[in-house]
Amino acid sequence: MSNKNIIFAVFGAALAVLAGPSLAQNLSGPPGGTPPAAPAPAAPAASSTLIPPAGAAVQSDSGPSDGVAAIVNDTIISEYDLKQRILLFVSTSGGLQPTPEIIAKLRGQILSQLETEQLQIQEARRKSITVSPADVDKTIDRITSDNHLSKDQLTDMLKKGGVNMSTLRAQIAVQIAWQKAVSDEFQDRVNITPSDVDAELARLSEGAEKRHFLVSAIFLAVDNPDLDAKVLKDAQDVHAQLSAGANFGQVARQFSQSPTAAAGGDLGWVHEGQLPAEVDAALQKMDVGGVSDPIRSAGGYYIIGLRDRQEGVNAHIPDPATLKPVGPLTVARILLPLGPNPPKQVKDNVMKLATQIHEHVNGCEMLPKIAEQVHGMIYQDLNKMGIKIADLSPDIQEAINKAGPGEATEPFTSAAGIEMMVRCDKRAPTVTKYTLPSRQQIEESLFDEQITMLSRRYLRDLRRNANVETK
Repeated sequence: MSNKNIIFAVFGAALAVLAGPSLAQNLSGPPGGTPPAAPAPAAPAASSTLIPPAGAAVQSDSGPSDGVAAIVNDTIISEYDLKQRILLFVSTSGGLQPTPEIIAKLRGQILSQLETEQLQIQEARRKSITVSPADVDKTIDRITSDNHLSKDQLTDMLKKGGVNMSTLRAQIAVQIAWQKAVSDEFQDRVNITPSDVDAELARLSEGAEKRHFLVSAIFLAVDNPDLDAKVLKDAQDVHAQLSAGANFGQVARQFSQSPTAAAGGDLGWVHEGQLPAEVDAALQKMDVGGVSDPIRSAGGYYIIGLRDRQEGVNAHIPDPATLKPVGPLTVARILLPLGPNPPKQVKDNVMKLATQIHEHVNGCEMLPKIAEQVHGMIYQDLNKMGIKIADLSPDIQEAINKAGPGEATEPFTSAAGIEMMVRCDKRAPTVTKYTLPSRQQIEESLFDEQITMLSRRYLRDLRRNANVETK
């Protein structure tokens, strides 16, 4: 996950809470000491399954759905379903705003995904597959843990985005149900033999001298050549969302048509020359943390994200102590104003937010974006203001010297509020060597590859035999 996506994943709830008339007012609560509104009641959990019955209409707070967006084999996808999923995507993607233009671009993509999910639900139901609330809870626990959020913060973030938690739970339930359906259909047909592992180990050994890449991917299939232009346009829209700050993993979960979508598009480690030639060529030119343009390859379009890189097993690895930071040492200032005589609750809450920023900030790139989202926060590029580090107080200079490249100083209190200084120079990239995987890891990887291929064929056949009417 890139730095900007970490920032918005971790602070999404805080940013939504703080957006308002003033920092102090939002952190201290409504004027006059009025207690905050009670949280909305949680959606009741089904006792045995979260897969909705055929033809069931999702209820909004004001009553049933006000329209039909699509019909899949006589099952309705309501406009309310579609609106909720669009808002869910915007709320959890990081960086996107629900503008009319964004909503219009997302509508077709998310409706197509809902149609696909309805086919998956129907197939899971045909196989008598159920998904328990506990299954979904485990996934939500992983989401909150990975993003350093509590369940209450996640619920609050969704609520402020106009999203019912049941919408997220339903999406997760479909993903789990489809995984179970694919496993039920193909698990007994996939047989990885010791000779298969031997062959793969030999192949990996031949590539051990090559550079390796840790890759995430979003794949949009072109099942019909006549639809190539449409799929390309969809891929370009997805890329635009990523460029606007959307979280790669969340976008992959929403739009990628590969079973790796459930894992945020994680392909794991691949070596130079292992992926299709077009994808491999793009990887060679990418920096860690980068995202490619849509790449046409066999079967469809790929958008890849490069998360890490390793050199060959015999490559020379420089001593990390000799690596110098990238770029000159410049400093930015973050100020969270408190005003005169702030209440203790306000000061404590602002310090908590500053501590969160301190723990997760990695350079200055995303600081202006955070400042836009946190009402009252001030961001200043001291270099552009002509202020040199030598012009700062000795105490602040010492704190800056203690911080590493891209790190923030410990939050400190000043007459203006709570402040931090952030080093804008970047850490030198860490260089590591490739290590051959174990036989068990190879067997699991080969199994996943075969299941992925069979799953795509499975879904393609379901689409061909389906009666889908988009309104």
